[in-house]
Amino acid sequence: MPSSAPRLSHYALGATLACVLLNPLLRLFVHLPGPLATLLVAAVVAAGLALSFRWRQARRPEPAERRVLVGLYALTLGLLYAALLLLMAFKDTPSPAALLLFAAHYIAYPLLASFALPPER
Repeated sequence: MPSSAPRLSHYALGATLACVLLNPLLRLFVHLPGPLATLLVAAVVAAGLALSFRWRQARRPEPAERRVLVGLYALTLGLLYAALLLLMAFKDTPSPAALLLFAAHYIAYPLLASFALPPER
């Protein structure tokens, strides 16, 4: 039975946790290169996020829910990526190309999540 107001923060935190767990596992055991591994994890997590929302709520997200869900997901991942960038900067200042690659890896997650969560019409 779907609840009247879904806890979108739980979905976002679950998706973020899935990213944190799947990324090292995929890179360690499957040995995929960086961009391919990022796209694969982002696609799997986005599909899981969309399917779990649809399964638990028995509907697609409304436009406002979709914006909030993708925004919370982007925010939580963004905080983790900012912390990682800060750790990288302590060791050595990243080059502009490294920052661009870092941003491309980050943006794949919310972008694929927004594609996987079509709004209710």
